[in-house]
Amino acid sequence: MFLDYENLALGAREHLGGMAFDLRPIADALAERGRVVVRRAYADWSYFDEDRRMLTRSHVELIEMPQRMGASRKNAADIKMAVDAVELAFERAYVSTFVICTGDSDFTPLVHKLRELNKRVIGVGVEKSTSALLPPACDEFLYYDRLEGVDVPPARSRRNRPARLPSPEPQPVEQEPEPQPTVEEPARDADTLAVLVAQTVAGLQGSSGGEVTASTLKRTLLRKDPTFSESDYGFRTFGELLRHLAAHTVIELAEGPAKGDPEVSLPEHGDREVAFALVRSVVQDLAGDDGEVALSGLKNQLRRVRPDFSEKKLGYRGFLQFCKAAATSGAVRLEWSADADDYLLTTPAS
Repeated sequence: MFLDYENLALGAREHLGGMAFDLRPIADALAERGRVVVRRAYADWSYFDEDRRMLTRSHVELIEMPQRMGASRKNAADIKMAVDAVELAFERAYVSTFVICTGDSDFTPLVHKLRELNKRVIGVGVEKSTSALLPPACDEFLYYDRLEGVDVPPARSRRNRPARLPSPEPQPVEQEPEPQPTVEEPARDADTLAVLVAQTVAGLQGSSGGEVTASTLKRTLLRKDPTFSESDYGFRTFGELLRHLAAHTVIELAEGPAKGDPEVSLPEHGDREVAFALVRSVVQDLAGDDGEVALSGLKNQLRRVRPDFSEKKLGYRGFLQFCKAAATSGAVRLEWSADADDYLLTTPAS
């Protein structure tokens, strides 16, 4: 574990309500992922004298980078940290995972190099002070403010205090959360989650042709989005998340090759057959004298009948792919028309 301590401490102070940085939440999160054999933190410790005791109690080696020439101090700390990480990667082959604790995009080349050396890289940073370039480069990225044990002080408390004196001001402050009902956010999150998981399972089934286990699915989700965490959707474990999706017929779970690692698949029947039947009935209703319906605009017609329709929840990347599957199943016929410059759908009976 390598800590760009100045980046983390200042990021927590500036963006998390002035709170002091605490290593314990990071240490606890890493303990769940493996054994940490090296812990090093880089900073000019004359600026963080009070943090020394907290770090030494956690057995962190403090690397002193004294400030002598202003901005060059920051560059010196970054270079030293990068050199030490690459040196460790070559010297100790048994070290399989590197944890880079920073939000600075300057460390992105280091992350790429460690992954070239077949090392797994976990990033840790304060969300608002983390560059958008860094998380996608890592195998997994943990936002410090989302870790268990980090209690971020509410930002609204400071705004509410001065607003209590005049009578008109508290009213708009209290009305701000009302246009964004808390009921809608979980619904959007649930839809996003269902689409993400269904598309990932469909992709894995198509590429591998074999069974997809929960552990494989979790690793793939992290490769797609290193910041993915089931806790962001309100679930304690990944298994709990899968059981929730299975209860809503997004996926199906079966006994896997290992205990606690179930096999995940998309429903072969149920919602797909209902969706194919919906396409057939809508095409029949819309068909004119020639019995043909253009693909463009058809999705909107489906949603008028069934507002919650989403081909992505069924594991399809797009509406055309879904219609091709419906045609393969025999629900409709799908042909390209050069005259219409569009796909045309008909029912088998027409």
